[in-house]
Amino acid sequence: MQFVYNLLPASRRKTPPADEHSLGFGLLRTNHMFLMEYSDGEWHSPRIEPYGPVSLMPGAMCFHYGQTLFEGIKAFRHPDGEIYLFRADKNAERLNASAEILCMPRVPTALQLEALNRLIDVERAWCPSAPQSSLYIRPFMFATQDGLGVRPSRQYYYCIMLSPSGAYYSGGFSQAIRLLVTKKFHRAAVGGTGASKCGGNYVASLRAAEYAHTFKAHQVLYLNEANTHIEEVGSMNHYHVRKDGVFVIPEFTDTILRSITSISVLELAAAGRIAACQEPVALDAFLDDVRSGEITEAGGFGTAAVVSPVGQYVFEDGMEITVADGKPGPHSGALYELYSSYQTGRAPAPEGWLVKVPRF
Repeated sequence: MQFVYNLLPASRRKTPPADEHSLGFGLLRTNHMFLMEYSDGEWHSPRIEPYGPVSLMPGAMCFHYGQTLFEGIKAFRHPDGEIYLFRADKNAERLNASAEILCMPRVPTALQLEALNRLIDVERAWCPSAPQSSLYIRPFMFATQDGLGVRPSRQYYYCIMLSPSGAYYSGGFSQAIRLLVTKKFHRAAVGGTGASKCGGNYVASLRAAEYAHTFKAHQVLYLNEANTHIEEVGSMNHYHVRKDGVFVIPEFTDTILRSITSISVLELAAAGRIAACQEPVALDAFLDDVRSGEITEAGGFGTAAVVSPVGQYVFEDGMEITVADGKPGPHSGALYELYSSYQTGRAPAPEGWLVKVPRF
């Protein structure tokens, strides 16, 4: 497939911010984006063009029936000055898994990866190198056909935009977060779209997140429909650490999004680098184990924040439960250091986890 470059002249391009230590997360955009279209059963017209508005008809089906999905990927500048994508192939596979759930077309993995690489190559200057920073990559797909019948669209856009970013939470790893445990809201239902990274799952979380903020909590810890088992946090998979140092991740179901970070942690465990397992996590037993000290650490795994330690669980009746001393624990810290050292090239990563962005 022939890629077309419609680039801004150098005189019209923005320059990357000089201060990489105050980037925020997801706030900035680079000069260009990738875009291609799907119609008549195939993807076509791949191009890199200036970042800007996309023209859609008011009847575009993404507006009415929610056929939208996205991914979150990171690239890092290494000490050799080159840029490396981290596990982008896993994100490409997950995008296609989401597409199947939402009755949207698959995007060939090789095509996704080539598009990522070509766009990053154009925007090399925007990849930061400050601690806890990265080039955050947002591929997304949405329905564009003008139609009001309730059915899958026959036309789509696939787009990629880039955002040089710092830590997801302002305190980074060093600041433990608070989670609200509530039975009032649920993220997903069995047989629904919970295992996909679709926009509908995230808009459904906004009301719950706003509710959590009234309890001075950062996010909600979602439970299953019966309110008996822990599922995931609003934007992360949940984990806890037992006294024996084993990381426990709730068993994946069709109501839980499979975090690439969680999958990577389980692969590290299979290789003997850490201790981790998956199992159903009953809420009452979990809380009892936090109180007794059998559980010594807890948190969330996700691309944006990587490892987010949880210091307190709060409840609607005002009760609070603190995990150990309420601060990030040593096992979480060691895992964060190990994982980030792989991402940034400070330690050799498992084979295939890092791919250098080529110069086209």
